[in-house]
Amino acid sequence: MTACPLGLAGACYCANQISAFQPAPAPSSPAPGAPAKTAVLLLAHGSPENPDQVPDFLRYVTGGRPLPPQVVEEIRHRYSLIGFSPLACWTLLQADQLSQELQLPVFVGMRNWKPFIADAVRAIAAQKFERVIAVCMAPQNSRTSVGLYRSAVTGENALPFTLDFVDEWHDQPLLARAFAENLRAGWAHANAEYGGTLSGTLPIIFTAHSVPARTITEGDPYEAQSKETAQLVAKAGGLEDAAWTFAFQSQGMSGGQWIGPTVEETILSLKAKGHRGVFIQPVGFLCDHVEVLFDIDIFFKQFAEKEGMQLWRAESLNGSKMLTAALADLVRGRVALNA
Repeated sequence: MTACPLGLAGACYCANQISAFQPAPAPSSPAPGAPAKTAVLLLAHGSPENPDQVPDFLRYVTGGRPLPPQVVEEIRHRYSLIGFSPLACWTLLQADQLSQELQLPVFVGMRNWKPFIADAVRAIAAQKFERVIAVCMAPQNSRTSVGLYRSAVTGENALPFTLDFVDEWHDQPLLARAFAENLRAGWAHANAEYGGTLSGTLPIIFTAHSVPARTITEGDPYEAQSKETAQLVAKAGGLEDAAWTFAFQSQGMSGGQWIGPTVEETILSLKAKGHRGVFIQPVGFLCDHVEVLFDIDIFFKQFAEKEGMQLWRAESLNGSKMLTAALADLVRGRVALNA
C-alpha cells in the first residue's frame, strides 16, 4: 500500500483505489419489477500528480490545442510550488464516504487525467449496471465544466445504461450548510488572530472560478448560480449583507475577456475602504487543488501582503461529512424520482 501524502488513514486513495463498500452479489436473474441495478458516478476536472505531467495534462484540457510555452511553464511552476494536487485523493475519498452512506457503488471519472471518465464508463458497463446517476463535483452549471463532463460520459456511442445526469446542485441546502460550517469556524479564528470580533471585522470574499465572458453572454447560468450559492452560504452562516462580497478567481491566461471582478480588484477595493485584512471562502470548489493551494494560499496571500493586507481562507470541504450528506441527499432524490 502506498502511504497517503495527506495522511488519510495511512493509505492513498489515488494509488490504491480504496473502496470500503463491497456490494452484495446481484442475482443472475433479477425478479420482475426489481429496481434497476444502480451506480453513482462522480465527475471532476482532474489534475496532474506531479509537475512533470503538466504538459500532457494541459493537452487534455485544451483538446490537443497547443498553449504558448510560457503558459505551460507557468502552470508547471505553480504545481511545483504546491508539490502535487490532491484533487483525485479527495474525490476518491468523497466517493468512498458516499458509497458507504448510500450502500451503492460509487465510481469516479476525471475529464483531464486519471482516473479518466471513459475508463469509469467502461468499468460501469463491464459490471452491467443498468442505471447511473452522474454528479459533477462542480455544483454550478456551466458548459465549460458540466457540459464537457456530460459530453465525456456520453461519448460518441450509445451508452449501455440509462444515464441520470445531475446538471446543477448549486442550491442544495446541505451544501450551503457544509460551506457555512467551515466559514464560521475559519472566520472566527481569523478574526481572533486579526484582533477583531466575530461581528465581522474581516470582510468575506466568496469566490468561484471565472469563465470566459462570452460564455455568460450566450446564456450560461454559471455566474448567477455561483452568486446564489454564496447568498445561501451567507444566510446559513448568519451573515449580514454588508459582511461579504463576491469575486471570480483564476481567470485564464490564454487571452480574451473573463468574468470578474477579480479577487485582486476586490482586495484593492476593500483596502480603499479602510480594511487591512480579508477572509476568502471559495464556493465553487469542493476540495483542495491548485486553484486553492496556489491561487489563494500563495498568489492572493502574497498580493494582499504587498498591499499591506492580511489574508485568511476557509478550509476546503475535502472529507466533510456534511458534503457527503449533501451528495447522498441529491442522489436519493434522483432515486426517488424514478422509483
